[in-house]
Amino acid sequence: MADNAISEQMPSVSDDGRTYMTYEQFGRRFFEVAVTEDRIGSAFASVAGESFQVGPLLVGPGGVARVEADVSIAEPRIRRNVAETITFVVELPLKIALLVDLKLDRIRYDVTGLVTLPLTVRCAEPLQLRIEVAKPRPRDVIVDVSSDTMRGSIIRTIAQVDDEIRRVIAKFVADEVDKPEIKKARLIDVDVELGRAFEGM
Repeated sequence: MADNAISEQMPSVSDDGRTYMTYEQFGRRFFEVAVTEDRIGSAFASVAGESFQVGPLLVGPGGVARVEADVSIAEPRIRRNVAETITFVVELPLKIALLVDLKLDRIRYDVTGLVTLPLTVRCAEPLQLRIEVAKPRPRDVIVDVSSDTMRGSIIRTIAQVDDEIRRVIAKFVADEVDKPEIKKARLIDVDVELGRAFEGM
């Protein structure tokens, strides 16, 4: 009752015309302003432009094919959803130069791909914003392999090339997400940042 009485006595508008809000409203608004697409983009900036090699891998029945690939990650695409919780979807476009070596023949593929990372914004003690990332699994990696020949498509299917590429890419991206610089960018110590702001006043 006492709290209600105090809140009823407090003005709803400041002397300069600003509308007051509750602590709960302020906290929610702070979340929405503090964690934006740009903030998430900066957290994953170090991933964009990364390149790595896959293989050589022996795939298919009896290791019928030897697979190698050069993979590069393009600029991430980010979507935010503001609901009861604030979530993001980070899409990492991939460009892959794929070579399947059958000993008697070598087939090259032009490959595009996509890794999808779901993110959730959480709050934690003492006063932190945490951006939690679900590490990708092979099923979260889309690989679109195109070949100019029917034979190339059949070989790709028999050798299970797509499955192996998805598995390796998922592991690489999971390791990248665990890098110290990305972990640091996914954590906002609000009390520390406020302390710095007051020190600079």
